[in-house]
Amino acid sequence: MKVKEILTEKEGGKLFLLGNEAAVRGALESGVSVVSTYPGTPSSEIGDVFYKIAQDAGVYFEFSSNEKVALEVSTAAAAAGLRSFVFMKHVGLNVAADSFMSTVYTGVQGGMIVLSADDPSMHSSQNEQDNRIMARLAGIPLLEPSNPQEVKDQMKYGFELSEKYKIPVLMRTTTRISHMRGVVNLGSVVKGKKKGYFKKNPEQYVVMPAYSVKMRKKLIEKLDKIKEDANNSTLNKIIDRGGKKLGIIASGGAFNYAMDAVSENDLKVKILKLTFSHPFPEKLVLDFTNSVDNVLVVEEVEPVMEKEILAIIGKHNIEKKVFGKLDGTLPRIYEYNPDIVSVGIAKIVNKEIIKREKFSTKIPLPLRPPVLCPGCPHRATSFALKKAIRKLKFKEEDIIYSSDIGCYALAIQEPFKMADYCISMGSSIGIGCGFSKATDQKIISFIGDSTFFHAGVSPLINAVHNKDQILLVVLDNRITGMTGGQSNPGIPLDGMGNPAPEVSIEDIVRGTGVGFVKTIDPVDLKKTEEIFKEALQFEGVVVVITKHPCAMITGAENRKKSISIKYNINQEKCTKCLICVKNFTCPAIYLEKDGSVNIHPLLCNGCGVCVQVCPKKAIEVKK
Repeated sequence: MKVKEILTEKEGGKLFLLGNEAAVRGALESGVSVVSTYPGTPSSEIGDVFYKIAQDAGVYFEFSSNEKVALEVSTAAAAAGLRSFVFMKHVGLNVAADSFMSTVYTGVQGGMIVLSADDPSMHSSQNEQDNRIMARLAGIPLLEPSNPQEVKDQMKYGFELSEKYKIPVLMRTTTRISHMRGVVNLGSVVKGKKKGYFKKNPEQYVVMPAYSVKMRKKLIEKLDKIKEDANNSTLNKIIDRGGKKLGIIASGGAFNYAMDAVSENDLKVKILKLTFSHPFPEKLVLDFTNSVDNVLVVEEVEPVMEKEILAIIGKHNIEKKVFGKLDGTLPRIYEYNPDIVSVGIAKIVNKEIIKREKFSTKIPLPLRPPVLCPGCPHRATSFALKKAIRKLKFKEEDIIYSSDIGCYALAIQEPFKMADYCISMGSSIGIGCGFSKATDQKIISFIGDSTFFHAGVSPLINAVHNKDQILLVVLDNRITGMTGGQSNPGIPLDGMGNPAPEVSIEDIVRGTGVGFVKTIDPVDLKKTEEIFKEALQFEGVVVVITKHPCAMITGAENRKKSISIKYNINQEKCTKCLICVKNFTCPAIYLEKDGSVNIHPLLCNGCGVCVQVCPKKAIEVKK
């Protein structure tokens, strides 16, 4: 399937879509006008598709500098009467939370969808927070689709719900919903309005305490009405398989696992699928609970619905057993699968559950941790910095490496071991500030270009103002690399693919008052090492910007120009010192069974950094 088909395929057609791609089609069928995001897995593909089709679709799309800005862009569009769509990974909603909470108070004119892509089991995240809790904290309606068709359809439903009650709607997906594929039946694409008009109303849009008091009251009144919609919504369904001993209540991706377990074991149960799950449909759940003997709640990740159901049972003085996370029937943490749910059901129904045959092999499978790509400039930066540290005779235990969210955090692995602390986007600098005051150890903070724009400027100002002792390394690889190669303010293209002003990281850093600022291409190892040696001996806040394109960019440019430079090892010169294998660790360089060192031609990026690493000049251009 070509990406453009998500836009061009006609009504009545079918496409085999990822959940993320289905979200795009749903937005297009809803007449969306403005779309904004900061890239974050597992939501990234939504932005990748909009980047490619926004021009043709007549939709404004941007990669904002962070999630808070992205939410504010879409909030303003909705306040001006346009339909807007903002999406992010679950932790991105933390960044946007301040404006997110207030937007629910102020409400909207045009429909607005906020999509949070949660990540149970933390496949690509620092935590597995459950943003159904954020829905309850903010007081925002919540939709939980369980397959790509539902993602597409509920985008349309969400926009209509949003405009009916003048409130944004939160859609919560999870990694498995974002990245599962399914056949999606298509409706017609609707052209959104190009421009809206903002009608002034300070009592609605200015969150001063005197106005917010009234907004809070109106929000609660809205939620009471929306709760009635949830109780009667056709999105919430009962599936009766001819039994009343056990009722299962499930939502989102967890519903799929429950259905698989029930179907495979031919269980006679009733299932309540909650899709419009907040405000919690109390009457619907109460009626369902009264129709069965016991209840099992299947949900990811927190026992959110389980607690709601227990509250309903207590409120109405019903004697009914509720099984789930809180009593240990199902695991408290991580994502589920059909086997996990089956084991939980077996504890209740006292029936031998069908167990799937697990794949097994006598051959031990190797561990495959993520690594920096061949040709990655971050490897050159890490290698040069480590060499400078050794030459200046710093003790490793006297250095704290404060890392950040990005590919460069992979330097936590051997041989670099340059990540001692990392908690969130932009935290490397703020954590560095704290350690600078709390210890006499040397502080080296790492941050990427996109992360610097996202959340690095404020803590850098803090470091300068409070006279901290930090070496900050800004690794500028000209792209938002870890999420797949999206644009950021540091490159001359915007989210529409149009030319845009390139914001200079060096100018920003100098503007904060940093006394030592140097920019270097890390591919030049000797110069990079010399600059790091100078920086490590400078007092105060020091910033070194290592600037070289990501291997994805250089590889694509070489292919476009039909350039193919590869390197190999001259076995006559090689002394098998293994510096290239053990100290540089490029995945393209490997050790043969006979002890010889070679470079894999399919993996070699042609960057040439390894030539500088070899003390015997044994690495040469392949002829």
